[in-house]
Amino acid sequence: MKDEVRLQPTPPAGLSSAEAAARLSTFGANELPRPPRRGAIRILLGVLKEPMFLLLVLAAGIYLAVGGLGEGLLMMGFAGLTILLVVVQETRSENALEALRALATPSARVMRDGREQRISARDVVPGDLLFIADGERVAADALLRRAENVSVDESLLTGESVPVPKRADADDASDSTSRSVFASTLVTMGRGLAEVVRTGANTEAGKIGVSLASIEVEQTLLQKSFGRLVRLFAIVAVLASVLVALLYGFIHHDWLQGTLSGIALGMSALPEEFPMVLAVFVALGARRLARLHVLVRRTAIIEVLGACSTLCVDKTGTLTENRMEVCGLNVAGKTFDLGKNEAEVPPYFADLVRQGEAASARTSNDPMDAAVHRLAACLPALNGDGDTNVLLREYGLTQERAAVVRVWQSTQGRYAAAKGAPETIAHMCRLTPDEQNSLLASVEAYARSGIRVLAVAFTQSVPVDLPQDPNELGLQLSGLLAFADPLRDSAKHAVMRAREAGVSVVMITGDYPATALAIARQAGIDCSAPVVTGADVASADDETLRRMVRTTRVFARIRPEQKLRLVRAFKANGEVVAMTGDGVNDAPALKAAHIGLAMGGRGTDVAREAASIVLLEDDLAHLIAGIEMGRRIFDNLRKATIYIAAIHIPICGLALLPLLLGLPPLLLPLHVVLIEMIIDPICAIAFENEPVEPGTMQQPPRRPGELLLGASQLAIAGIQGSLLLGASFGVYAAGISSGLETNMARAIAFIAFTAGNLVLIRVVGTRRSTLAHLFARDHGAYWSVAAIAVAVVALCITLPSLQGLFHFQAPPAKLTIFGLSVGVASALLFDLAKLSATVQHILGRASPNNATQRGEPT
Repeated sequence: MKDEVRLQPTPPAGLSSAEAAARLSTFGANELPRPPRRGAIRILLGVLKEPMFLLLVLAAGIYLAVGGLGEGLLMMGFAGLTILLVVVQETRSENALEALRALATPSARVMRDGREQRISARDVVPGDLLFIADGERVAADALLRRAENVSVDESLLTGESVPVPKRADADDASDSTSRSVFASTLVTMGRGLAEVVRTGANTEAGKIGVSLASIEVEQTLLQKSFGRLVRLFAIVAVLASVLVALLYGFIHHDWLQGTLSGIALGMSALPEEFPMVLAVFVALGARRLARLHVLVRRTAIIEVLGACSTLCVDKTGTLTENRMEVCGLNVAGKTFDLGKNEAEVPPYFADLVRQGEAASARTSNDPMDAAVHRLAACLPALNGDGDTNVLLREYGLTQERAAVVRVWQSTQGRYAAAKGAPETIAHMCRLTPDEQNSLLASVEAYARSGIRVLAVAFTQSVPVDLPQDPNELGLQLSGLLAFADPLRDSAKHAVMRAREAGVSVVMITGDYPATALAIARQAGIDCSAPVVTGADVASADDETLRRMVRTTRVFARIRPEQKLRLVRAFKANGEVVAMTGDGVNDAPALKAAHIGLAMGGRGTDVAREAASIVLLEDDLAHLIAGIEMGRRIFDNLRKATIYIAAIHIPICGLALLPLLLGLPPLLLPLHVVLIEMIIDPICAIAFENEPVEPGTMQQPPRRPGELLLGASQLAIAGIQGSLLLGASFGVYAAGISSGLETNMARAIAFIAFTAGNLVLIRVVGTRRSTLAHLFARDHGAYWSVAAIAVAVVALCITLPSLQGLFHFQAPPAKLTIFGLSVGVASALLFDLAKLSATVQHILGRASPNNATQRGEPT
């Protein structure tokens, strides 16, 4: 195959520069194919393809064509600003991702032209001789030619957090994986030389990345809902405009006025606020999340967080810290469990820790070695030569011996310390069968709790002539060191809050079942159902798998393609799925989930590209904050859409009723522009700033098919809008019938409408009583909005230059107070209906019967 160069082994001097350049031209750069960067132009084109924004631009065109140059330019400018807000936010997200990639750009050490060179990892080619050493990322898939105690952390590929030993002397046919090192994995111990066999998209990591192209990204639930809503309102607006024009023309035989009336009604009925509100909400929501170090790549995905019903998390690096800690000590059958305070190791166990430290390389990146050194550093210092000891020899890992033995010279003599697999150490210490059985029983007890164990041996009787076989050193068993990958401090609280919110938390890991169960119990994940393994998933058909995922919450030994199957099974059951992960093996599931969340701290480029949200600090607590924000956004969007639907009833009615009843027109096109371009958009900001409702995170997630504006919400909007229409039109009709000038009657009606409009924002904005919480905290945005709206309307009514433009005449104080009172009362009438729990439910998400959560049993 083209991705493997096996014609002849690369010479010890490595490739020549000319040969490397030729192969780079043939095989391409050693990097994954990236999707075209979403620059500002591409983002803009994507935004303009959205039906909601197309409608917004269309509405601006209508204003420009029939509403006069000034009004049309005002609308067009607003449309441009709304679109710019989304473009700027998504461009910032893309720039942040580019910065992450630049920070993560790796280098590689290769042998070329007979000398070691450091080059960009993207320039590595098949056939290169690649130097590897502890602490370095492997640049490409390669086969080891030389290895000195090499271990590699392959968790980004497999999900398994324990380093894998590698050897250069393995048989290709039977044990090639022991010789293979893979791109993106981390060398935790040792050093070696490997010949590159695959680069770029042909590596194991690359194959997973390339497979993402076949997974389609779905529209969000809200995008689908808003699309249906906008189409419905647009159809109604167009039909109503045509009908009014025809009726007025036939009844009054004035086709010009009929056409203008139809256009005015269409302008008042077009729901251009809907796309504007969605753009404002998600863009500001993305900025709020950015303050929590949560990078949103697709702003529309934010509200989907609020609908999340199933949260799939990886174990390694997501729930756990992906670093080993010593969690237990065992000496001669006596055990000690380490808590958070590692300094309190009893003296009885101190020698075991110090001997384990002597067997562990201090400069190694092996997480177990590092854990032993951290624990040993907490012990009291000993009198003696300490750091003056000299390492004489190290017996490394071999295929036959899964242990490391280190021989030291001190001022008091020689000593040897060993650590490794308990079976190997038992053999080296020549334990009796009973002693071996006792040792392995202790190991099995730890294993049942998902804890990994290394045995430690020690001797001070080291001969002057060191033997070739460390079995001849006369080692004596010291005890057992137990290791665990500790749970993140924030993980348990995050899982608890998720379950309180009715979100099922599921662990999907490549680790062993016992380890997965132990971590799941610590994190508070439901473990009542048996663990499902990768073998179980492989043998199950799709229907069986769907039944499994209804009850099982811990999945272990899962391969990458099986994670994708599990996500699809949850989705097939009607769940809204969020998937977290950081490795290459997580990327397909991240892209297939409704919400893909990449852990940005240690996550791979593949995972970040596949995800719609990147958690920059690898903290699940930020995810829970995102779920709360998603619920808040949906609640406030629902309130805003109820308000928009409600407010369009009086706007349409005030434009239509006077014409049908033979009264002078109340709303002229310029009034519609004033209402929709000043009052309504600013009100959208007020709704976006509404604080989260009490108890929001104690409610179950909304149903996937739940409409943002269903029949119940439309009924509420109809009642509210009709009350405000009755009040405003009643004031106008009363003024005309009492002999007031049309412009003054219009001004009083507009005052009543504005007052009712502003109060309606607070009425819709909370499920609680409006008057009782009128001056509650966290409503500063509303009062700013109200002040601006009142000031603009007051200027239009009282300023002579604007009075003529808007056909207003300033009323006396008594009539002004009358209009204000009627408008406020019409809005507050609906406040009485909030005594009903059903109405509270319709206004937001509170359950009318305080429904139980959808989460697992506590």
